[in-house]
Amino acid sequence: MNTLRRRFSGILSGQGLGAKAMRGSALTILGFGGGQFLRLVSNLVLTRLLFPEAFGMMALVYVFMQGLNNFSDVGVTPSIMQSKRGDDPEFLNTAWTIQVIRGMLLWGVTFVIAYPAAQFFDAPMLAQLLPVVGVTLAIAGFNPTRLDTANRHLNFGRLTVIDLASQVVSLIVAVVAAWILQSVWALVISGIVGALVQLIFLSVFLPGQRNRFRWEPAAANELINFGKWIFLSTVVGFFLSQGDKIILGKYLSLETLGIYNIGFFLASFPLLMGGTVTRRILIPIYRELPPKDSPENFRKLRKMRFALSGALMGIMFALALVASWLINTLYDPRYTLAGGILVMIACAQVPHLIALTYDQAALAAGDSRRFFVLALSRTILMLAGLVIGVKVFGLLGALIGQGFAMVLVYPVVVWLARHQGTWDPRHDAAFAILGAGLMSIALYVNWPAVQALVALNSP
Repeated sequence: MNTLRRRFSGILSGQGLGAKAMRGSALTILGFGGGQFLRLVSNLVLTRLLFPEAFGMMALVYVFMQGLNNFSDVGVTPSIMQSKRGDDPEFLNTAWTIQVIRGMLLWGVTFVIAYPAAQFFDAPMLAQLLPVVGVTLAIAGFNPTRLDTANRHLNFGRLTVIDLASQVVSLIVAVVAAWILQSVWALVISGIVGALVQLIFLSVFLPGQRNRFRWEPAAANELINFGKWIFLSTVVGFFLSQGDKIILGKYLSLETLGIYNIGFFLASFPLLMGGTVTRRILIPIYRELPPKDSPENFRKLRKMRFALSGALMGIMFALALVASWLINTLYDPRYTLAGGILVMIACAQVPHLIALTYDQAALAAGDSRRFFVLALSRTILMLAGLVIGVKVFGLLGALIGQGFAMVLVYPVVVWLARHQGTWDPRHDAAFAILGAGLMSIALYVNWPAVQALVALNSP
């Protein structure tokens, strides 16, 4: 008992890498889970106050917001996390200056693309919404680098509280605005308020020096040289994360796109949580315990990988298994189709989940070029799967195409992982077999919901 108490106390208060990693993982999961719960509450309330088309419209808006973010990402956060100068005030102030300039430029771009975007999607309201929502990009540019410093050193306590508090404020504003306005502008207002509140909380409650405008040539050169491959990776990453919305937004009605977004939101929870954990935790761990350096480092990372993949696979299976029941319980009959979408997206994401922990090893080693090659390969294959699938068999075909794309990219994953010494075929084979079995059960249980997608067949 005393031994267990000492171990538990060490995890709570220890400053070693293992203790920080365990605390960081727990806090990341707590923060992400809490944030997703708040999003779900918001989703449930707003679907009763607003109409499906509003969610389809906001899905298109955030396609462009995410695109602007990705098309201008110079890798400030991963640069700070992996650089030897990651705690140097001159380096941090230069990074912050780049970030502020970028945010202001992005806001300006929203005015330029608003009208063409509205014409392309035949959605006139986009011309009004994009420049207003674009102010969130300018606000986020002023977020202090103390946020990145906390991530670098696995200090997530205050970050978790700040994230959740900001989301609570945003949720309250969204519900009140939706009740008063009964329009998509409620979602716009809540997004702006949420970004502003987060900036205030980060600036006031995170410890450390305040940022100042500064341009040190050596720091800027390091940030830009590392960031050029990150920039290219995030450009293609935009199409990876938002390609489904772009392509389906062209083929589906706003109402069906809004329903798709509900199913995607629920199905993507495990993969998004896993991505958050790996980005926050694994870069520092790979930096301190390179798997190439010793078999012991590899074994430690294998244990972590098995634990993370097992937890995520369990959550994904649970969501897929109860997909139809969950949608019918939480939402009104207008959203019934989201049940089949949920289970199909969960199946399609299994190959991505298996390979989730590999790409961060490249960033930790400063190998942003190989990271870019993997991101590009994933994007090309996924877009091809989406386009071919939606043309041949409508929405269901697009969902199946995404799954095949993630299988086909696996050789590129192996190429990157072997170079970093992280590839673990035992892990991949075990979870491929487990995932195939569990998702077969989920498909069998939810077959009527999948058949509804077959009946839709609206390319």
